[in-house]
Amino acid sequence: MMNKKSLEIYVHVPFCARKCAYCDFLSFPGNQQMKREYTKRLIEEIKCQSAKVKEYQVISVFIGGGTPSILSVEDMTAVLHSLKEGFDILADAEITMEVNPGTVTAESLFCYREAGVNRISMGLQSADDKELRYLGRIHTYDEFLKSYQRVRMAGFDNVNVDLISAIPGQTLESWKNTLKKVTMLKPEHISAYSLIVEHGTPYYDRYKEDSKMESKSLTPEEACCLKSLPDLPDEDTEREMYYLTRGFLADQGYERYEISNYSKKGYECRHNIGYWTGVEYLGLGLGSASYMNGCRFHNTPVFNEYCSARLDQEEEFQKVLRQEFEQLTIEEKMEEYMFLGLRLTKGVSAQGFVSSFGHNIRNVYGMVLDAMEEEGLMEFKNGYYRLTYRGIDISNYVMSRFLA
Repeated sequence: MMNKKSLEIYVHVPFCARKCAYCDFLSFPGNQQMKREYTKRLIEEIKCQSAKVKEYQVISVFIGGGTPSILSVEDMTAVLHSLKEGFDILADAEITMEVNPGTVTAESLFCYREAGVNRISMGLQSADDKELRYLGRIHTYDEFLKSYQRVRMAGFDNVNVDLISAIPGQTLESWKNTLKKVTMLKPEHISAYSLIVEHGTPYYDRYKEDSKMESKSLTPEEACCLKSLPDLPDEDTEREMYYLTRGFLADQGYERYEISNYSKKGYECRHNIGYWTGVEYLGLGLGSASYMNGCRFHNTPVFNEYCSARLDQEEEFQKVLRQEFEQLTIEEKMEEYMFLGLRLTKGVSAQGFVSSFGHNIRNVYGMVLDAMEEEGLMEFKNGYYRLTYRGIDISNYVMSRFLA
């Protein structure tokens, strides 16, 4: 039997109950007809795409959004079953599904688990109801607790909780309270991000000086609500939150294995580690991105185009599911290997670099590595070049040094 190449799969479900004010992901509310139409097309895409990757074995699946759990149980389990039928999925593959509080029941969680999901990622963001309202979340902390308990009762023993710091009106004390409440629940994994105000979001209209509140997606009432939001924490407070996160989670037994991700030993997210270490991935669904055979491409982000395409016709398949097809050069692949790999606290393997590219890492990046070590931003340990604590603090600067 031939040795198959490893592949990760990302499945995008773009629907959500209401789009949050800070969110720049490809997501939107949808009616039942749109959801059924999308599910049908997604299953068709799975059949078409899986026929083209028979030389691969899938080592992880991540179903994200949007809010995947907003689909009906029947539709979601149909998607999961079609993945199993179409792809050669490793027996112990990590299969993650994102859910939001208030969108899961005991029955739906049982069905997800029976269909193969073995890891749940829950979007909490904050344990403070006022802060949740500022973010535009549809749930309270109490609703999160009930959903979390349902997840545990359904038998899931690998759970991630997403958190966001530096949100409007947040104080150092309220952020510490969120960390306390979440760690008391003992999830296996915590993703803790600092809020980024992205262009094109309602938050950009509120918090960026060059914005004139011109977002066409805002009603007058929504614009008024945005103006009434409290200010973001200042830069010093945001930095204190960052240090508090690192120290507090370490004290609670969570190892920081990536810039924004912490886990109990053995519960690192295998899917994300694959992204950061150069494993090939295939994106399924609206707008999803792929990286295969040294090429980057993505599916169309246009809903009607995605749902109406004749995927059984090769020309239309290529047009809709292979957009902005780009063959990376060896230099671009090495750059990506470095700036993605350095997100991991373990760092970049010198031997792995040789195995991947046939070049000694020092022959390619020796001058940059020496400069970063002299500045105290990187170190070489156990065969890995990694960021120091100070390097992690200014990681964007360090990573930019490896770009041509």
